[in-house]
Amino acid sequence: MPITRRLRISTPNDPVLTHGLADIRRQMHLPDAFPPDVETGARDAAANVKLPDLDHTDIPLLTIDPPGSMDLDQAMHLERNGDGYRVHYAIADVASFVAPGGAIDLEANRRGETLYGIGHTVPLHPRVISEGAASLLPDQLRPALLWTIDLAADGAKIRAEVQRARVKSRQRCDYDGVQADIDAGKADPMWALLREVGELRKRRAQKLGAISLPLPEQEATKVDGHWTLAYRARHPVEDWNEQISLLTGMAAADIMLAGNVGVLRTLPAPEQEAIAQLRRTAASLKLAWPADRSYPAFIDALDPSDPAQVAMLVACTRVLRGAGYTSFHGAPPPKPMQSALAADYTHATAPLRRLIDRYAGEVCVALCAGKPTPDWALEKLDTLPDTMRRADHTAGQFEHATIDLLEAVVLSSRVGETFPALVTSRADGDARSGMVMIEQPAVETRIDAVRELPLGERIAVKLMESDPARRRVRFELE
Repeated sequence: MPITRRLRISTPNDPVLTHGLADIRRQMHLPDAFPPDVETGARDAAANVKLPDLDHTDIPLLTIDPPGSMDLDQAMHLERNGDGYRVHYAIADVASFVAPGGAIDLEANRRGETLYGIGHTVPLHPRVISEGAASLLPDQLRPALLWTIDLAADGAKIRAEVQRARVKSRQRCDYDGVQADIDAGKADPMWALLREVGELRKRRAQKLGAISLPLPEQEATKVDGHWTLAYRARHPVEDWNEQISLLTGMAAADIMLAGNVGVLRTLPAPEQEAIAQLRRTAASLKLAWPADRSYPAFIDALDPSDPAQVAMLVACTRVLRGAGYTSFHGAPPPKPMQSALAADYTHATAPLRRLIDRYAGEVCVALCAGKPTPDWALEKLDTLPDTMRRADHTAGQFEHATIDLLEAVVLSSRVGETFPALVTSRADGDARSGMVMIEQPAVETRIDAVRELPLGERIAVKLMESDPARRRVRFELE
């Protein structure tokens, strides 16, 4: 089972994959469609949405997402503001399409979030909303929650507010195209500002002790009838764009904490024993970790192109476990921080794909307007953490199952072959069992050996079994 990756895929049509996906959905009891009353309600909502009176269609917003995306939650515009910057960030106003307690709302609360698999999604909302009427598609009038965030010259947040407004995106962009334009020196000037702000925000986060693990993604492509898997490094523009989303989530958390009501994304600080274990792992990998260097600073200096340091990065994921959600109404929670971000934070920028963001947005809009939080939002705050915990668990199971399926398909014609691999982790208490990373094709898998696995070193493994029907691959140490 893969341990870290998010799968990107193109050209998904394949009968083996189609059958395998159907098996996964059946085994996980996932819905194939929305109930008729939900679809009917979605069509009615899409046809009768009321646009906000506040008109900000003059802001030349752009969207940037993976190629082919249709569920566009965010659109942005950046400009200089004196010595600093002003960020406009429009978030799809899902609440304008979802009546509290109605069929769409109840179904969304059952699902929790969109599930992403191999060329297939199980969406949170009907597509007429998520990929149509609420999506911030170009040249369309849309209701939005429009954030305005002012930053100082060093990237520090000065002020932030959010209000309902009608907006119109000018262009739908994708990461590959924008990065290519940036590299060629012909990108829209706004992307240069995004780079400035993104780099400033990253440096601020590093100074505060935030953690970033630059692990690659698996990307699947079908070429000449055969599937291939390769590791894909993120484009720099993806990191800069992520900083805008994180900035907005931090601003939303600050607003909710000041207003004594809301829901936060939390991650406890790691226990000292976990840090001590990381130091022991670093020593076994012969990586220098001075006693006076913090673990965020150590992680930040790791090089993902070096095998031993890749193994260290994988080990570092252990200290990022325990993420959850904390709701409050009254006094703020005693431990509100998301420790990996070294800041208070909430999910507020992806309401088309994640349930909790709609509630966070409503709380922030009300607080910024000096109005009470809507009753429908307050009533769900206490149950949202459990709803999202279950949804996150289901999403993880679905993603892992679909990647296991694709890896078995990719390797099905290569049983008996030997592959070079990198040992990225060892099981607690048994150094003969662990995870290995194969570079070509890009596969991560567990291996059980008769001798101790050399952590952070390259080994040879032989493929003994690859069964798409069981979503199983099995390697042995050569």
